[in-house]
Amino acid sequence: MAVLPISILFFIILLTPAIVSSSAVQEPDLVVQDVHRSINASRRNLGYLSCGTGNPIDDCWRCDPNWENNRQRLADCAIGFGKNAIGGRNGRIYVITDSGDDDPVNPRPGTLRHAVIQDEPLWIIFKRDMVIQLKQELVMNSFKTIDGRGASVHIAGGPCITIHYVTNIIIHGIHIHDCKQGGNANIRDSPRHSGWWTVSDGDGVSIFGGRHVWVDHCSLSNCHDGLIDAIHGSTAITISNNYMTHHDKVMLLGHSDSYTQDKDMQVTVAFNHFGEGLVQRMPRCRHGYFHVVNNDYTHWEMYAIGGSADPTINSQGNRFLAPDARFRKEVTKHEDAPESEWRHWNWRSEGDLLLNGAYFRQSGAGASSTYARASSLSARPSSLVGSMTVTAGALNCRKGSRC
Repeated sequence: MAVLPISILFFIILLTPAIVSSSAVQEPDLVVQDVHRSINASRRNLGYLSCGTGNPIDDCWRCDPNWENNRQRLADCAIGFGKNAIGGRNGRIYVITDSGDDDPVNPRPGTLRHAVIQDEPLWIIFKRDMVIQLKQELVMNSFKTIDGRGASVHIAGGPCITIHYVTNIIIHGIHIHDCKQGGNANIRDSPRHSGWWTVSDGDGVSIFGGRHVWVDHCSLSNCHDGLIDAIHGSTAITISNNYMTHHDKVMLLGHSDSYTQDKDMQVTVAFNHFGEGLVQRMPRCRHGYFHVVNNDYTHWEMYAIGGSADPTINSQGNRFLAPDARFRKEVTKHEDAPESEWRHWNWRSEGDLLLNGAYFRQSGAGASSTYARASSLSARPSSLVGSMTVTAGALNCRKGSRC
């Protein structure tokens, strides 16, 4: 079968949003069909769109056919508020060989749990495809990278990942789904310490008091609580290139309206695809500063972006495709406050592509200094979102070729 050059495929996908937007006013149903058709067609061409998409993270490393021997270069490609998350860069490579035998208190060498609790920086990779069903939360120690490239790795069917008062974590290229609650058990969090953990929320990735965290190119779905939640003073976080599907409360950023320590939270949400079966919280924000940039929103049932307790939300260059339901067109939801209060919250939309009747309710006076704290990278035009997010989620990287 003849393969189209990358340049031609890239050109075709660049044209797609323009074609869709030009028909939006006349035929809303065609908008939905065209966008879904372009996404599905584009995802079938994943192998051809390896680099040069305008996605600054991917263009930093994916064109290298020798990525397997240059794995730690990924740590130099982070952008946004989590750009300084180095994970296990400069540490040794730790290869996971054992997908089972999960012992939360005395983990065996070769298991993922044994790797993530070590005190030294580690770049953790996987010997082969595997499904890891954890018995309790995977409590991580600082300076760790979980790198799933080159294998199909699923963390599923049990409690999942907890980043609890640690720093410099990178999670890349993992399928995280069907996560359950755990707890009321002893769990080891370092070679020298294990302790009693109460019942967990059942998140895919739970960031609790964590700093310098980057979650990139993961596929997440169907967890008990949130897919990715960041609370209790967590900050310096980038959530990028993920593919999220089939879930209700997708992403909570900020613990509660009364937990004012989250006022300094800064989170970048960029280049993600929020896909089928999602309901709300993409993200739901409290108190802090949130840069939502160049994401593709193709499905929501209630709303896409919401918040309470006066967060600053800077939405730039996203593509929002509203559902067909007449009363579900609004992108935003100002929660737990009367309009007399939320109209002063700083929420803005710049350069967003609003399709099928989608609308973004802006608020606040928008002081430049406030939005400066919610700005972490330069937004690309929303017309490029399709090409920048087409390979969101865990990649099918094979050794010896571009990822």
